[in-house]
Amino acid sequence: MLTPRITQIIESARPAGWVLEPMAKEILTERHLTVPKGVLTDSVDTAARFLAGCDGPVVLKAVSPQILHKTEHQAVITHVQDPATLSSHMTRLLSLKGCDQVLVEEMVSGIEVLVGAKNDLQFGPVVVLGLGGTSVEIYNDTAIRLAPVTPADVTSMVNSLKAGPMLEGYRGKPGVNMAALTRMVVDFSRLIMDLEPFFESIDLNPVICDADRCVAADARIILLPEKDISA
Repeated sequence: MLTPRITQIIESARPAGWVLEPMAKEILTERHLTVPKGVLTDSVDTAARFLAGCDGPVVLKAVSPQILHKTEHQAVITHVQDPATLSSHMTRLLSLKGCDQVLVEEMVSGIEVLVGAKNDLQFGPVVVLGLGGTSVEIYNDTAIRLAPVTPADVTSMVNSLKAGPMLEGYRGKPGVNMAALTRMVVDFSRLIMDLEPFFESIDLNPVICDADRCVAADARIILLPEKDISA
C-alpha cells in the first residue's frame, strides 16, 4: 500500500514523467530501504557543514528535471574531500540547466549491485538483479524473477549470476551481507507491486553492498503515462 507521501511524490513527478533522485530515495526510505546520508541544498555553506560531519569524502549530484542521465552532463562529482573543491563544483553544478539544488551524499564503498524492475505488459512487475555500476552493460549478467520475490528466490537469483561467487566471497575476498541484500530485494519487490499501475522501470544502480549493509546509492523511477492515482 502506498503512503500519502509516496502518492504525493508520484503525482508531482507525472508532468516530467520521472521521479527526481532525492524524491525517489524518499520513496525508498518510506519503505525502509537504505539510502546514503545526505542533504539537498543550494547552499555551499550547508554542503560544507555536511562534508565536515562526514567520516570521508562526499558525492555531489545536480538535481534537475532536465537532466535524466547525469553522466552525460558531468552532473555527478565523486571523492570531494575539501571545502574549496566542494564550493567550486557546487557553483558549476548549480549553473547547469534546470539545476536549483545539489544532492550532497556520503560516499559509500563496496561491491556494486544492480537492483531494478521492469513493468512487463504481459507479466507485470519483474525484478532484475545483477552486477551493478558501469559494468552492467558490459557483462550483461543479470537474473530476472516475477515480483514479489521470496528470500529463496533471491538466493536462486544470486546463484544464477556469473558474479554470484563475488557477492558471496571469492578467493579470500569478503562478500556482501547476503541477509541485507536479500532483505532489500524482497522489500523492493513488494514496493514495485504497489507501484505497478504507475511505473515503467526502476533502477537502483548502483546498490553498494559490503559485509554490513546494502545502500541504494542511486535511484531512478520512470513513470507510465499519466493516470489518476488520487482516488
